[in-house]
Amino acid sequence: MKEWISGRNPVYEALRAKRRQVFRLVIAKGVKVEGQLASLLSLARDRRIRVEEAPRPTLDAISANNQGVALEVSEYPYAALEDLISRAKTAPDAPFFLLLDLIQDPQNLGTLLRTAEIMGVHGVIIPSSQSAQVNPTVVHASSGATEHLLICQYNLAQAIDRLKAETDTWVYGLDEDQRSRLPSQLRLEGGVALVVGSEGSGLRELVRKKCDELMRLPQYGKIGSLNAAVAGSIALYLAREARQR
Repeated sequence: MKEWISGRNPVYEALRAKRRQVFRLVIAKGVKVEGQLASLLSLARDRRIRVEEAPRPTLDAISANNQGVALEVSEYPYAALEDLISRAKTAPDAPFFLLLDLIQDPQNLGTLLRTAEIMGVHGVIIPSSQSAQVNPTVVHASSGATEHLLICQYNLAQAIDRLKAETDTWVYGLDEDQRSRLPSQLRLEGGVALVVGSEGSGLRELVRKKCDELMRLPQYGKIGSLNAAVAGSIALYLAREARQR
């Protein structure tokens, strides 16, 4: 199947990552070729990708946020769980994973994937159904971070069992349960898998039971909670900080 990636950052990262088959690059007629657009056109020329010019309405029909560029590519290349485990085993640092339990909103998924890539996770695991998947909207929301990540579709409870059995990983579920502990009370500097629950109901019961510990973020203001994308991003940052120390 083919799909369109639009926006200068997502298109640039897709070309740079070289993980998808590329069919053509379309740019808006009259657009000024400078900055990142010039860089991605250079990448396209290096790979001998067909470049076409089209009226702005043609690009707007592909995506409202196209920024004058769109790339026709093959569908997203999901990784196998074995690939994530292998990468963690050969990496110079301890295993670092992100598991997303039924994240529904594509914008939230994109934000979490962008943070995960910046924080250097070895892989992301999502369910194969009942949750947002990696589509052009998610690619755009992640600013192209999806193209550099290993993302696997797998049953989360089974994935947790395998991560525990095959890597030296401690699994922490983000949850506001009374049993939850603060990050300062947990071991975040070693092998870590963070599990973020859905926007509405949080972690499913079986996934929660599979976690070694539940973690809650400290709160100092008056509102009750953070949304999934913000909470997950903060947790990823705290884990990365602990690993750096």
